[in-house]
Amino acid sequence: MIHHQEYSVLVVDDVADNLLLLQLVLEMEGYRVELADSGAEALSKIKESPPDLVLLDVMMPEMNGLEVTQCLRKSRELSLLPIVLITADRDIDVDQALAVGANDVINKPVDMDDLLARVGNWCPAT
Repeated sequence: MIHHQEYSVLVVDDVADNLLLLQLVLEMEGYRVELADSGAEALSKIKESPPDLVLLDVMMPEMNGLEVTQCLRKSRELSLLPIVLITADRDIDVDQALAVGANDVINKPVDMDDLLARVGNWCPAT
């Protein structure tokens, strides 16, 4: 296992099984993981204690991942926070995600090796 304890990742998804799976995979790699099941909860947690990276589901009720990303990009203190969008919507492409301020996009179903590689781009091993 590569140790990443100094890196925190906030995983945001409205589906509990998705949250738990991503938490398990990331914690097995040594990341500190926080969970949020809505856009509003994510914004609250980020403002309270910004993580090193946000893995953010796009399709959520009330406030979707694109809207959360836009809110974060409007905040001077959080404007550089790395955000990776996760989506099952094939109509969301990298260009659209980048236009709202995301740093990357991962399509569902999530390939865990790809996920870990992309997380590692933002939270490299020490």
